[in-house]
Amino acid sequence: MQMPEVTEHHRKLEAMVGEWIGAETIHPSPWDPNSGASEGRFTTRVGLDGFFVIADYEQRRDGKVSFEGHGVYGYDDKRQRYTMHWFDTMGADPGAPTLGTWTGDTLCFEHQHHMGHSRYTYQFDGTDKFAFKLEMSQDGEHWNLFLEGAYTRVE
Repeated sequence: MQMPEVTEHHRKLEAMVGEWIGAETIHPSPWDPNSGASEGRFTTRVGLDGFFVIADYEQRRDGKVSFEGHGVYGYDDKRQRYTMHWFDTMGADPGAPTLGTWTGDTLCFEHQHHMGHSRYTYQFDGTDKFAFKLEMSQDGEHWNLFLEGAYTRVE
């Protein structure tokens, strides 16, 4: 058996690596009826010999941690899709990985789960900024914006 090798798809995920801080807007939804401002912090690094990017996320509202998450991003060569495994303080089992595509400067994942559908979009602006939005849907056709943020690399 030939050992797998890190590809340009894996290396493309390195755009996410670093310390990021950004202003976020949370929109009202069935998942969180309290809209408002928050601050998001991502700490990401390359792991496992370059095959994955590992992310820790912290959201703060009114100066206090209100939500935390842990993500593992990779590339599945057989499916030819990017993968995201996400764990957070909501405690839900993520099940199968969320699958995504990278088009231009945008990495987009879509996932169906017990609460409906989610779409996660990362749009990179050069090397030191990215925008993120999380959209939710009950049917996978009509999407509602749940969270949006603009992040700057601080390290």
